[in-house]
Amino acid sequence: MSAAVSENPVDVRSASDHRAKGPGGGPLVHDDEVAVDLGVWLSGIESFLVAGHHSFTDAADAKATQDSSKEFRLVHSALQRCSLIVSRLLITNAWTASPAAATRKITPNDLTELGYVLRDAILLSDGLIHSTDLGPGEWKAWRHLLWHRLDSLAVVSSLIQYAEERGESFLPDQLRKLSESVEPLNAEQSELALILPRFARILKWLSVIGRMLEADEPLKPALLIFSRVNEQIFELTTYINNRLQRFPDEEAELFASLDAASYTASIELKKVYAQELSGLAKLRPSPSIYARMETAHCLLNEGFQQMLAGFAQLVDPKIEVFDLFPNFRVKLDQSLTLRRELWRVAEVVQAAEKNPQKQEIEKLQKALRELMKGTIRFLFYKDTETVERFVEEILVTKQNKDLVPILHRFGAYLDTLLGQVNLRAVLVKHPFDPKR
Repeated sequence: MSAAVSENPVDVRSASDHRAKGPGGGPLVHDDEVAVDLGVWLSGIESFLVAGHHSFTDAADAKATQDSSKEFRLVHSALQRCSLIVSRLLITNAWTASPAAATRKITPNDLTELGYVLRDAILLSDGLIHSTDLGPGEWKAWRHLLWHRLDSLAVVSSLIQYAEERGESFLPDQLRKLSESVEPLNAEQSELALILPRFARILKWLSVIGRMLEADEPLKPALLIFSRVNEQIFELTTYINNRLQRFPDEEAELFASLDAASYTASIELKKVYAQELSGLAKLRPSPSIYARMETAHCLLNEGFQQMLAGFAQLVDPKIEVFDLFPNFRVKLDQSLTLRRELWRVAEVVQAAEKNPQKQEIEKLQKALRELMKGTIRFLFYKDTETVERFVEEILVTKQNKDLVPILHRFGAYLDTLLGQVNLRAVLVKHPFDPKR
């Protein structure tokens, strides 16, 4: 099997080996997470194949309908990853011997058969992606053939269901106890217990993309996982809206929270898929791909975490978002520091623009170098690139007549950037006061 996937191999370990082990420290928990990842990727392939030719294409690009090579390449990369994960599970054989696999009647023979199907698909796909003409007809035939072959294997649906079941518990302890409670619950708690697992599945799928970002892995294949997340969010909002139509008390606080969550999820969905991910499949520069993928992941992940924090506060008003998601504390500290430093730099830039003398220019250059060494890493990658270009241009410009217009443009950009930072969800309770 390894020979079939030796070209452009994907290191599965980078996505999973750094995870915390269970209380026993053994490989079972580790391989269990790998099995969940396999279910996540298979579900992504399913959603991407069903979505059709227009997945993540730019509606303004007329040529997109004539070339399907990018879809073939994305699926090819995902098939390679799945094949390597299957090999990993078969080599260790820990998960297939676990009660979780036994409960779902998944045997080593089932994974071996899946491996053979993936190998054949990779060989065919490798030939297809080297073809000079791949249009909508070829893509339609290939996606129907591929998913029909995968769908015929019971192990595929079992792995996807297993990932979904495990994903439903991907919640902070306070919320997971509520969703899994066997004790009698009041009406509002019962309603939340039904909805929380759907939020958890979305966060679990997003966590796989988050690990890819942290490990600096090739990110285009993550579009397949985003394809599944798109379906999950649509199903979530549809489910919430159906529940709201039958909600007994429209004046209840939970009704307002659910209504707001449904609306916010719809807005974030449109923002991410119509802007950040649109046309990403055809992009080539790695920095642009990383920047847009990072923004899309952050908008969805932090947005849904905020919604869960709001639900938790209905149950216990004393709960803070930092108690549920420690990453928000880090994000808050970074955002406060970043906002303070951007304001300081903006003041120095404005002073240098008004009085471009040696002392002010030296002060400006020192402030810019300090910014580049420290707090710039707290920006989104796409903003980091722009700041770096401005700083480089300012540092190499020697003539005042050339420098002043650059400082004017940079000052205007910093004002816009400060506004975007102030919109971060973690800063809602921390309004900016320039006098401080």
